Amino acid sequence: MDFREVTEFIKDFFGYILFVGALIILFVFVIAIQPVAGNSMHPTLKEGEMVIVSKLFYNMGKPQRNDIVNVVDDKGKSYVKRIIGLPGEKIDYKNNVLYINNISYEETYLPEEIITRNFLFEDFCSLEDCPNGVIPEGKYLVLGDNRGESEDSRSPEFGLRKEEDIKGKIVFKIWPIKEFGRIN
Repeated sequence: MDFREVTEFIKDFFGYILFVGALIILFVFVIAIQPVAGNSMHPTLKEGEMVIVSKLFYNMGKPQRNDIVNVVDDKGKSYVKRIIGLPGEKIDYKNNVLYINNISYEETYLPEEIITRNFLFEDFCSLEDCPNGVIPEGKYLVLGDNRGESEDSRSPEFGLRKEEDIKGKIVFKIWPIKEFGRIN
């Protein structure tokens, strides 16, 4: 037996082990691939599309308005939603217009045909849960872009989501391949 062959085999073997280890670390701590289930984010994202979730994005900063995120409910079920309301804000929706702290805010990402039913801050956050009349520190209001078909923060079962419920920011669409690209 040639010693060089054994040495070469060991080098190759450890190279493969390192590669597999790096992939495991990447998919456990850095990114995730998630399918879009349902039509709550239509037309931005459609059922069956695949996206990449950056798990590290919020280690470097706080979630921001309009971020599309992977968020979990109290049972651990995963959803794709858009952040609309931030801590310290009062959110209302009147006549298809979003109001943040009583100032209208244009949602340029929504097509004109998307209608959002009116709701007031008090409809989804009682004074008991939001004693100052604003979203509490560490919580966020998330909505689907397809407001008529989205289970989101307007629902008492879903409600405002804690920051730790936001598992990552959706950064790329990878499927279908013809629509591959960054998501804003």
